[in-house]
Amino acid sequence: MTVYTPRRAARVLLVDAAGRVLLFAGTDPARPGHSYWFTPGGGLQPGESPADGAARELAEETGLRLTPAELGPPVWAETIEFPFDGVWYRQEQEFFLVRVAAWEVDTAGFDEVERASVTGHRWWSPDELAGTDERYYPADLPAVLTRALAARPAAHRVAAC
Repeated sequence: MTVYTPRRAARVLLVDAAGRVLLFAGTDPARPGHSYWFTPGGGLQPGESPADGAARELAEETGLRLTPAELGPPVWAETIEFPFDGVWYRQEQEFFLVRVAAWEVDTAGFDEVERASVTGHRWWSPDELAGTDERYYPADLPAVLTRALAARPAAHRVAAC
């Protein structure tokens, strides 16, 4: 029987004017060779709301500073189970959609774990995601992204450079 560590998280679907989503490339320190792509975001601090956590994580991981109110409501939620660095997690996470015209990612705010496990980033189009053999999370990201973009039209774009 697997014992899971409960965790709450907030993630961000950061989408540029071309409709591409930002993903980070990562590895699991406990599983050499296990590489994957994932959205900005992470675990919530005690007492932190999902919107507060998403805004904090977005600033730390990309340099884009928004207020929780600017994120709007979550566009999707899920509960996942996964191992990372030898710990099994059961994570409840909410996703927020942020549209920008363009954004130059600044990872200066990465913490020690992120600096050790994140190997890069890139912007992915929905077609690239659907056609790749590379692993990404969530596993149904193209469908999640399509639904989120349809629900929140481009008129809700954040003015960022």
